Amino acid sequence: MNWKKIVKRVLIALLVIVIVVAGIIYGMFRHEISSLMSLKKIDDYTLYTMEYDGDYGFDDFLKTGASNDGELVDFVVKKLLKGLPVEFSIPNLGCSTFNAQTQDGDKVFGRNFDLTYSPALFVKTQPDNGYASMSIVNLGFLGFNKERQPDSLMKQITTLAAPYAPLDGLNEKGLSIGVLLIPDVATNQQTDKVDITTTTAVRLVLDKAATVDEAVALLKKYDMHSSAKSSYHFQIADANGKSVVVEYIDNEISVVDAKQSYQMATNFLLTPGDYDFGMGQDRYDIMKNILDKNQGVITDEQAGMDILQAASSDWHKNDRGEESATQWSVLYNNTDLTAKIVMGRKYDQPAHEFSLK
Repeated sequence: MNWKKIVKRVLIALLVIVIVVAGIIYGMFRHEISSLMSLKKIDDYTLYTMEYDGDYGFDDFLKTGASNDGELVDFVVKKLLKGLPVEFSIPNLGCSTFNAQTQDGDKVFGRNFDLTYSPALFVKTQPDNGYASMSIVNLGFLGFNKERQPDSLMKQITTLAAPYAPLDGLNEKGLSIGVLLIPDVATNQQTDKVDITTTTAVRLVLDKAATVDEAVALLKKYDMHSSAKSSYHFQIADANGKSVVVEYIDNEISVVDAKQSYQMATNFLLTPGDYDFGMGQDRYDIMKNILDKNQGVITDEQAGMDILQAASSDWHKNDRGEESATQWSVLYNNTDLTAKIVMGRKYDQPAHEFSLK
Protein backbone atom coordinates (compact mmCIF):
# COMPACT_ATOMS: atom_id res chain seq x y z
CA MET A 1 0.00 0.00 0.00
CA ASN A 2 1.23 3.48 -0.85
CA TRP A 3 2.61 5.20 2.24
CA LYS A 4 0.71 8.38 1.30
CA LYS A 5 -2.59 6.46 1.50
CA ILE A 6 -1.59 5.07 4.91
CA VAL A 7 -0.82 8.54 6.23
CA LYS A 8 -4.10 9.84 4.81
CA ARG A 9 -6.10 7.06 6.50
CA VAL A 10 -4.31 7.65 9.80
CA LEU A 11 -5.04 11.37 9.61
CA ILE A 12 -8.69 10.71 8.82
CA ALA A 13 -8.93 8.28 11.73
CA LEU A 14 -7.36 10.83 14.08
CA LEU A 15 -9.76 13.51 12.83
CA VAL A 16 -12.73 11.22 13.47
CA ILE A 17 -11.44 10.51 16.99
CA VAL A 18 -11.01 14.24 17.67
CA ILE A 19 -14.53 14.96 16.43
CA VAL A 20 -16.00 12.14 18.52
CA VAL A 21 -14.12 13.25 21.64
CA ALA A 22 -15.12 16.87 21.06
CA GLY A 23 -18.73 15.76 20.68
CA ILE A 24 -18.58 13.81 23.94
CA ILE A 25 -17.02 16.76 25.76
CA TYR A 26 -19.61 19.15 24.36
CA GLY A 27 -22.38 16.76 25.32
CA MET A 28 -21.08 16.63 28.88
CA PHE A 29 -20.44 20.36 29.25
CA ARG A 30 -22.78 22.00 26.74
CA HIS A 31 -24.66 23.96 29.40
CA GLU A 32 -21.46 25.18 31.03
CA ILE A 33 -19.99 26.12 27.63
CA SER A 34 -23.16 27.98 26.65
CA SER A 35 -23.17 29.87 29.95
CA LEU A 36 -19.53 30.92 29.63
CA MET A 37 -20.02 31.99 26.01
CA SER A 38 -22.76 34.36 27.18
CA LEU A 39 -20.43 36.11 29.66
CA LYS A 40 -19.95 39.74 28.57
CA LYS A 41 -18.40 42.84 30.10
CA ILE A 42 -20.77 45.80 29.67
CA ASP A 43 -19.38 48.37 32.12
CA ASP A 44 -15.77 49.18 32.87
CA TYR A 45 -16.49 49.79 36.57
CA THR A 46 -16.99 46.58 36.33
CA LEU A 47 -20.26 44.85 35.36
CA TYR A 48 -20.51 41.51 33.55
CA THR A 49 -23.66 39.76 32.38
CA MET A 50 -24.39 36.06 32.00
CA GLU A 51 -27.30 33.95 30.76
CA TYR A 52 -26.94 30.81 32.87
CA ASP A 53 -27.86 27.88 30.66
CA GLY A 54 -29.36 24.77 32.25
CA ASP A 55 -30.03 23.69 35.79
CA TYR A 56 -27.52 24.23 38.61
CA GLY A 57 -28.68 21.51 40.97
CA PHE A 58 -30.32 23.63 43.66
CA ASP A 59 -32.88 20.91 44.44
CA ASP A 60 -29.96 18.57 45.11
CA PHE A 61 -28.41 21.19 47.36
CA LEU A 62 -31.62 21.53 49.38
CA LYS A 63 -31.61 17.80 50.16
CA THR A 64 -28.54 18.17 52.38
CA GLY A 65 -27.86 21.92 52.52
CA ALA A 66 -24.76 23.56 53.99
CA SER A 67 -24.09 24.79 57.52
CA ASN A 68 -21.21 27.07 56.46
CA ASP A 69 -19.61 28.54 53.36
CA GLY A 70 -17.01 25.77 53.28
CA GLU A 71 -19.69 23.11 52.85
CA LEU A 72 -21.36 25.26 50.20
CA VAL A 73 -18.08 25.55 48.31
CA ASP A 74 -17.62 21.77 48.46
CA PHE A 75 -21.05 21.27 46.91
CA VAL A 76 -20.51 23.85 44.17
CA VAL A 77 -17.07 22.49 43.28
CA LYS A 78 -18.43 18.97 42.86
CA LYS A 79 -21.73 19.91 41.21
CA LEU A 80 -20.81 22.74 38.88
CA LEU A 81 -17.05 23.22 38.62
CA LYS A 82 -16.01 19.61 38.04
CA GLY A 83 -13.47 19.74 40.86
CA LEU A 84 -11.97 23.15 40.08
CA PRO A 85 -11.47 25.22 43.27
CA VAL A 86 -13.51 28.30 44.11
CA GLU A 87 -13.70 30.55 47.15
CA PHE A 88 -16.64 32.25 48.84
CA SER A 89 -15.71 35.27 50.95
CA ILE A 90 -18.49 37.58 52.13
CA PRO A 91 -17.12 40.67 53.93
CA ASN A 92 -19.02 43.39 55.80
CA LEU A 93 -21.73 44.94 53.64
CA GLY A 94 -23.12 48.41 54.19
CA CYS A 95 -26.29 48.47 52.09
CA SER A 96 -29.73 50.06 51.71
CA THR A 97 -33.06 48.75 50.38
CA PHE A 98 -36.59 50.08 49.99
CA ASN A 99 -39.86 49.28 48.25
CA ALA A 100 -42.42 51.74 46.91
CA GLN A 101 -45.01 52.29 44.18
CA THR A 102 -44.93 54.56 41.13
CA GLN A 103 -47.79 56.85 40.17
CA ASP A 104 -48.66 54.34 37.43
CA GLY A 105 -49.08 51.63 40.06
CA ASP A 106 -45.86 49.72 39.40
CA LYS A 107 -44.29 48.12 42.47
CA VAL A 108 -40.54 48.78 42.69
CA PHE A 109 -37.67 47.61 44.89
CA GLY A 110 -34.40 49.52 45.19
CA ARG A 111 -31.04 48.43 46.51
CA ASN A 112 -27.64 50.07 47.07
CA PHE A 113 -24.68 47.75 47.54
CA ASP A 114 -21.94 49.48 49.57
CA LEU A 115 -18.47 47.98 49.93
CA THR A 116 -14.88 48.22 48.73
CA TYR A 117 -14.39 48.00 44.95
CA SER A 118 -16.59 45.13 43.76
CA PRO A 119 -16.78 43.85 40.18
CA ALA A 120 -20.34 42.64 39.65
CA LEU A 121 -22.07 39.95 37.63
CA PHE A 122 -25.71 40.27 36.54
CA VAL A 123 -26.95 36.74 35.94
CA LYS A 124 -30.22 35.33 34.59
CA THR A 125 -31.18 31.81 35.61
CA GLN A 126 -33.93 29.36 34.68
CA PRO A 127 -33.80 26.23 36.86
CA ASP A 128 -35.65 23.06 35.88
CA ASN A 129 -37.83 23.20 38.98
CA GLY A 130 -38.07 26.86 39.91
CA TYR A 131 -38.80 30.38 38.77
CA ALA A 132 -36.68 32.29 36.29
CA SER A 133 -34.86 35.17 37.93
CA MET A 134 -32.21 37.83 37.54
CA SER A 135 -29.78 38.65 40.31
CA ILE A 136 -26.51 40.41 41.04
CA VAL A 137 -23.38 38.73 42.36
CA ASN A 138 -20.33 40.45 43.80
CA LEU A 139 -17.50 38.79 41.87
CA GLY A 140 -15.22 39.82 44.71
CA PHE A 141 -16.85 37.03 46.72
CA LEU A 142 -15.57 34.60 44.09
CA GLY A 143 -12.00 35.84 44.22
CA PHE A 144 -12.04 38.61 41.59
CA ASN A 145 -10.79 42.17 42.02
CA LYS A 146 -9.33 45.06 39.98
CA GLU A 147 -6.32 43.01 38.93
CA ARG A 148 -8.03 39.64 38.55
CA GLN A 149 -11.03 39.71 36.20
CA PRO A 150 -12.86 36.84 34.46
CA ASP A 151 -11.07 37.57 31.19
CA SER A 152 -9.76 34.07 30.38
CA LEU A 153 -11.43 30.69 30.17
CA MET A 154 -9.84 29.30 33.33
CA LYS A 155 -10.90 32.37 35.30
CA GLN A 156 -14.36 32.44 33.74
CA ILE A 157 -15.11 28.90 34.91
CA THR A 158 -15.35 30.26 38.45
CA THR A 159 -18.38 32.35 37.42
CA LEU A 160 -20.37 29.11 37.04
CA ALA A 161 -20.74 29.30 40.84
CA ALA A 162 -22.76 32.53 40.46
CA PRO A 163 -26.24 31.02 41.09
CA TYR A 164 -25.12 30.23 44.64
CA ALA A 165 -23.91 33.74 45.48
CA PRO A 166 -26.73 36.25 44.74
CA LEU A 167 -27.08 39.33 46.93
CA ASP A 168 -30.27 40.78 45.45
CA GLY A 169 -32.64 39.82 42.67
CA LEU A 170 -36.11 39.58 41.13
CA ASN A 171 -37.97 36.52 39.88
CA GLU A 172 -40.61 35.99 37.21
CA LYS A 173 -43.41 36.23 39.79
CA GLY A 174 -42.38 39.75 40.72
CA LEU A 175 -40.73 38.84 44.02
CA SER A 176 -37.58 40.75 44.94
CA ILE A 177 -35.08 40.35 47.76
CA GLY A 178 -31.94 42.01 49.08
CA VAL A 179 -29.60 40.96 51.89
CA LEU A 180 -28.01 43.45 54.28
CA LEU A 181 -25.38 43.09 57.01
CA ILE A 182 -26.19 43.37 60.71
CA PRO A 183 -23.11 43.85 62.94
CA ASP A 184 -24.07 41.09 65.34
CA VAL A 185 -23.14 37.54 66.27
CA ALA A 186 -23.60 35.15 63.35
CA THR A 187 -26.91 33.33 63.11
CA ASN A 188 -26.40 29.62 63.76
CA GLN A 189 -29.70 27.79 64.12
CA GLN A 190 -29.37 24.23 65.37
CA THR A 191 -32.46 22.06 64.85
CA ASP A 192 -33.15 19.05 62.68
CA LYS A 193 -33.97 21.20 59.63
CA VAL A 194 -31.83 21.32 56.49
CA ASP A 195 -29.12 24.01 56.71
CA ILE A 196 -28.79 27.03 54.42
CA THR A 197 -26.39 29.97 54.27
CA THR A 198 -26.88 33.67 53.56
CA THR A 199 -26.62 33.60 49.76
CA THR A 200 -28.42 30.26 49.38
CA ALA A 201 -31.32 31.82 51.32
CA VAL A 202 -31.52 34.46 48.59
CA ARG A 203 -31.42 31.73 45.93
CA LEU A 204 -34.12 29.78 47.79
CA VAL A 205 -36.48 32.76 47.76
CA LEU A 206 -35.83 33.64 44.11
CA ASP A 207 -36.24 30.06 42.87
CA LYS A 208 -39.16 28.89 45.01
CA ALA A 209 -41.30 31.81 46.25
CA ALA A 210 -43.96 33.76 44.37
CA THR A 211 -45.06 36.01 47.24
CA VAL A 212 -43.70 37.43 50.47
CA ASP A 213 -45.79 34.98 52.48
CA GLU A 214 -44.33 32.04 50.56
CA ALA A 215 -40.81 33.39 51.04
CA VAL A 216 -41.23 33.68 54.81
CA ALA A 217 -42.76 30.20 55.03
CA LEU A 218 -39.81 28.79 53.08
CA LEU A 219 -37.18 30.45 55.26
CA LYS A 220 -38.87 29.04 58.36
CA LYS A 221 -38.37 25.51 57.00
CA TYR A 222 -34.57 25.76 57.11
CA ASP A 223 -31.85 26.38 59.67
CA MET A 224 -30.02 29.61 58.89
CA HIS A 225 -26.22 29.76 59.20
CA SER A 226 -25.05 33.22 58.26
CA SER A 227 -21.82 33.78 56.38
CA ALA A 228 -18.56 35.49 57.35
CA LYS A 229 -19.19 35.27 61.10
CA SER A 230 -21.78 38.06 60.81
CA SER A 231 -25.52 38.40 60.92
CA TYR A 232 -27.80 39.58 58.11
CA HIS A 233 -31.38 40.52 57.46
CA PHE A 234 -33.40 40.38 54.24
CA GLN A 235 -35.94 42.76 52.79
CA ILE A 236 -38.43 40.93 50.59
CA ALA A 237 -41.17 42.56 48.48
CA ASP A 238 -43.62 41.17 45.94
CA ALA A 239 -45.74 42.26 42.97
CA ASN A 240 -48.72 42.88 45.28
CA GLY A 241 -46.77 45.55 47.12
CA LYS A 242 -46.30 43.57 50.33
CA SER A 243 -42.94 43.89 52.05
CA VAL A 244 -41.26 42.41 55.12
CA VAL A 245 -37.82 42.42 56.67
CA VAL A 246 -36.72 38.99 57.91
CA GLU A 247 -34.25 39.07 60.80
CA TYR A 248 -32.65 36.51 63.11
CA ILE A 249 -32.39 37.44 66.80
CA ASP A 250 -30.84 35.01 69.26
CA ASN A 251 -31.16 32.39 66.52
CA GLU A 252 -34.91 32.94 66.26
CA ILE A 253 -36.51 34.23 63.08
CA SER A 254 -38.30 37.59 63.37
CA VAL A 255 -40.55 38.99 60.63
CA VAL A 256 -40.99 42.77 60.57
CA ASP A 257 -44.06 43.76 58.56
CA ALA A 258 -44.22 47.08 56.77
CA LYS A 259 -46.27 49.61 58.75
CA GLN A 260 -47.24 51.37 55.53
CA SER A 261 -47.27 50.38 51.87
CA TYR A 262 -43.51 50.94 51.82
CA GLN A 263 -40.51 49.89 53.89
CA MET A 264 -36.80 50.54 54.21
CA ALA A 265 -33.81 48.70 55.61
CA THR A 266 -30.13 49.41 56.14
CA ASN A 267 -27.72 47.85 58.62
CA PHE A 268 -29.55 47.92 61.94
CA LEU A 269 -32.26 45.64 63.28
CA LEU A 270 -35.89 46.70 62.92
CA THR A 271 -37.50 44.23 65.31
CA PRO A 272 -39.14 46.22 68.16
CA GLY A 273 -37.38 46.03 71.52
CA ASP A 274 -33.76 46.24 72.58
CA TYR A 275 -32.47 45.16 69.21
CA ASP A 276 -32.31 48.39 67.20
CA PHE A 277 -28.53 48.54 67.11
CA GLY A 278 -26.23 48.64 64.12
CA MET A 279 -25.41 51.33 61.58
CA GLY A 280 -26.92 53.12 58.61
CA GLN A 281 -29.57 55.09 60.48
CA ASP A 282 -28.64 58.16 58.43
CA ARG A 283 -29.24 56.32 55.15
CA TYR A 284 -32.47 54.88 56.53
CA ASP A 285 -33.75 58.34 57.46
CA ILE A 286 -32.90 59.72 54.02
CA MET A 287 -35.07 57.08 52.34
CA LYS A 288 -37.81 57.31 54.95
CA ASN A 289 -38.10 61.10 54.73
CA ILE A 290 -38.45 61.00 50.95
CA LEU A 291 -41.01 58.20 50.98
CA ASP A 292 -42.97 59.63 53.91
CA LYS A 293 -43.65 62.84 51.98
CA ASN A 294 -45.73 60.97 49.39
CA GLN A 295 -46.76 57.95 51.47
CA GLY A 296 -44.55 55.65 49.43
CA VAL A 297 -45.73 56.79 45.99
CA ILE A 298 -42.96 58.02 43.70
CA THR A 299 -43.28 59.68 40.31
CA ASP A 300 -41.54 57.01 38.25
CA GLU A 301 -38.52 54.70 38.17
CA GLN A 302 -36.14 57.64 37.88
CA ALA A 303 -37.50 58.94 41.17
CA GLY A 304 -36.67 55.54 42.66
CA MET A 305 -33.11 55.78 41.39
CA ASP A 306 -32.95 59.30 42.82
CA ILE A 307 -33.74 57.84 46.26
CA LEU A 308 -30.88 55.39 45.85
CA GLN A 309 -28.57 58.22 44.84
CA ALA A 310 -29.60 60.25 47.87
CA ALA A 311 -28.84 57.29 50.16
CA SER A 312 -25.64 56.29 48.39
CA SER A 313 -22.18 56.58 49.92
CA ASP A 314 -19.20 58.29 48.32
CA TRP A 315 -15.72 56.93 48.98
CA HIS A 316 -14.92 56.87 52.70
CA LYS A 317 -13.12 54.68 55.22
CA ASN A 318 -15.37 52.00 56.69
CA ASP A 319 -15.14 50.59 60.22
CA ARG A 320 -12.23 48.38 59.11
CA GLY A 321 -10.29 51.30 57.68
CA GLU A 322 -10.97 50.26 54.06
CA GLU A 323 -12.02 52.60 51.27
CA SER A 324 -15.70 51.93 50.68
CA ALA A 325 -18.52 53.38 48.54
CA THR A 326 -21.75 52.40 46.81
CA GLN A 327 -20.71 49.87 44.17
CA TRP A 328 -24.04 49.46 42.42
CA SER A 329 -27.58 50.78 42.63
CA VAL A 330 -30.34 48.64 41.17
CA LEU A 331 -34.04 49.38 40.81
CA TYR A 332 -36.20 46.31 40.19
CA ASN A 333 -39.71 46.76 38.79
CA ASN A 334 -41.74 43.95 40.35
CA THR A 335 -44.64 44.68 38.00
CA ASP A 336 -42.84 44.91 34.65
CA LEU A 337 -40.08 42.44 35.66
CA THR A 338 -37.27 44.79 34.72
CA ALA A 339 -34.06 46.02 36.32
CA LYS A 340 -32.02 49.19 35.95
CA ILE A 341 -28.45 49.21 37.25
CA VAL A 342 -26.02 52.07 37.84
CA MET A 343 -22.43 51.09 38.58
CA GLY A 344 -19.98 53.14 40.61
CA ARG A 345 -22.43 55.99 41.38
CA LYS A 346 -22.51 57.06 37.72
CA TYR A 347 -26.03 58.44 38.11
CA ASP A 348 -25.49 61.00 35.35
CA GLN A 349 -25.18 58.20 32.79
CA PRO A 350 -27.94 55.96 31.38
CA ALA A 351 -28.59 52.92 33.53
CA HIS A 352 -28.09 49.41 32.21
CA GLU A 353 -31.53 47.92 31.55
CA PHE A 354 -32.65 44.30 31.70
CA SER A 355 -35.92 42.38 31.49
CA LEU A 356 -37.18 38.91 32.40
CA LYS A 357 -39.89 39.01 29.71
